Amino acid sequence: MTDTTTPATGSEVAEDVRRRLAIALDVDDMVEALRLAREVRPWFGVAKVGLELYSAVGPDVVAPLRELGYDVFVDVKLHDIPTTVGRAARVLGAVGASYVTMHAFGGRTMLRAGDQGLREGASAAGLPNPTSLAVTILTSDTGAPSHILGKRLTTAMEAGCGGIVCAAADLEEARTFAPAMTRVVPGIRLAGDDSHDQARPSTPAEAAAGGADLLVIGRSVTAADDRPAAAAAVAAEVASA
Repeated sequence: MTDTTTPATGSEVAEDVRRRLAIALDVDDMVEALRLAREVRPWFGVAKVGLELYSAVGPDVVAPLRELGYDVFVDVKLHDIPTTVGRAARVLGAVGASYVTMHAFGGRTMLRAGDQGLREGASAAGLPNPTSLAVTILTSDTGAPSHILGKRLTTAMEAGCGGIVCAAADLEEARTFAPAMTRVVPGIRLAGDDSHDQARPSTPAEAAAGGADLLVIGRSVTAADDRPAAAAAVAAEVASA
């Protein structure tokens, strides 16, 4: 990782910056996930639970992260028949997920069922309205046809999804097709860091300047020798952008 300036303390990081940063807790153990979450909490307002952690812990992972003050992003990319997706999303809404992903290629009916189920679950539990996120093209996919992004953005918008997940390179098109939707960008890396399996990564500054509303950061922070310093560097880039 490249050298960074002196890291900001938690009190120096504006809340609007925290709300735009999601830490990817890509581990298979609840204790480790909570330890990471506590360590970087001064710089991150959203905790992302992916398939690895969700497979190990299940929906019980949501409540402890909420107790730490995080909005919880459940990134399980739902894709099944509409009834199943709707019911699964209802469960996630009821346990307190603030964001839930669904594959846009599942189609409008499936996405609508997931969005409705998610909101119904949260409403029944007396929780704030969550945001359904349609995953457009995976950031590891370099072979998607050029027309697919626009088609999937339109499908997500017609289904009533609150947001989309896309690469930073797709932000301009996303703003054109769906300007009112929340734009989430994964695959964020600090300059000089290994991109690993992300074929279309971006720096925090690039994604923030491009119009990302929520940036998902994993190994640039979680695998850093000095996690607080790396987290502070990410926050500083977003704040300056």
